[in-house]
Amino acid sequence: MESAGELSYMESGESNKGLMDKETCNNNNGVIRTAQNRSNSFMRKKSDPMLVSTIRFQMLRQFLANLQEVVLGTKLAVLFPAIPLAIAADYYKFERPWIFALSLLGLTPLAERVSFLTEQIAYYTGPTVGGLLNATCGNATELIIALFALYQNKIHVLKYSLMGSVLSNLLLVLGTSLLCGGLANLKKEQRYDRKQADVNSGLLLLGLLCHMLPLMFRYAAQPTGVSIAESTLALSRASSVVMLVAYIGYIIFQLKTHRQIFDAQGDGQGGEDEDEEKAVIGFWSGFSWLVGMTLIIALLSEYVVGTVEAASETWGISISFISIILIPIVGNAAEHAGAIIFAFKNKLDISLGVALGSATQISMFAVPLCVVVGWIMRVPMDLDFSLLETGCLALTILVVAFTLQDGTSHYMKGVVLCLCYIAISACFFVHKIPAPLDQTSANLELNST
Repeated sequence: MESAGELSYMESGESNKGLMDKETCNNNNGVIRTAQNRSNSFMRKKSDPMLVSTIRFQMLRQFLANLQEVVLGTKLAVLFPAIPLAIAADYYKFERPWIFALSLLGLTPLAERVSFLTEQIAYYTGPTVGGLLNATCGNATELIIALFALYQNKIHVLKYSLMGSVLSNLLLVLGTSLLCGGLANLKKEQRYDRKQADVNSGLLLLGLLCHMLPLMFRYAAQPTGVSIAESTLALSRASSVVMLVAYIGYIIFQLKTHRQIFDAQGDGQGGEDEDEEKAVIGFWSGFSWLVGMTLIIALLSEYVVGTVEAASETWGISISFISIILIPIVGNAAEHAGAIIFAFKNKLDISLGVALGSATQISMFAVPLCVVVGWIMRVPMDLDFSLLETGCLALTILVVAFTLQDGTSHYMKGVVLCLCYIAISACFFVHKIPAPLDQTSANLELNST
């Protein structure tokens, strides 16, 4: 009788836990808070509504309240002055490296604020639309920079910046999180759910295959002397369509069929995020601010793309190093810092969600989208990232996949990933020849003449 009672108690406890989990997933109109949202929340600070409550005019009071939440509601607000300084530097024809540096600094708080605004809008649109917004805008800064590079036909800058985002997420962010989390929890065993890591690793391997096919095709066809530029471009476009279809399947998997795998990241948060679990600005206010900040990101991205060569020449640093190392680090600094803080608190599922989720989104969505947009614009953007870049990407994905295979972590895993990132950074620091990345464009121009 005693064992039966214990069994009944355990079953009722498990059912209550399941009900609590369902309530947690379905509160706030079912809003899904991704790992990226949770990591960015550490950069936010509470605003005091009493500061604007004494203003008599309602419209002015509402505008100032939104301004307080959107502009001053982040710990990175001190970097906002870099935005008008970058615009003024461009207007008054300052040296282009100054424009580049100020624009890069201005993009840092904007990237975090876009994440905040998409989360606010998601409270009104429901889980599906909100999840799609987060999936689309999660790496808006990198995507906008890439599209401007595509528009200006700077294919090498585009490829370097997107590949740098993948490398920095997989090696720098994940490595630093595992290192700091391991050192801060030496007496605890750090564990994480392998299911999400396996899904992301599989998608990253699929993306790697699609990157390797044009490269292998080019090297295989070279001895025959046949022009392969158009065939490589066609293969890249077909592979990009496959990647976008796979990413759509991943979104359905994440938001609908296996949502519980990704919602498990929020377990154990307790009351820590309760203050974040409500909208602080209205739908149309959030939408207006999101459009405005996206336009500012577009302007600063145009400055970054237009001045990167001048900054490279003035500073004596290769374009590959600036695009692969500096731009991804600065663009997602807030998200990266949040991932490390969660690792300190022994919440590796969220840290892995940030690193692997962002890398998957860049590899399976941003890169093929740029190929398709280039197809529409008649710009020869392909998936041939040359041998050095593709080799670094392949080794990175394989090292990360082996590192995450056992579901446990310690600081030595972080050390290995960080050292890999330092080695790759040193490689691109001395790599000053972007020409191989424009191989298809050059071949097409030769064939046309």
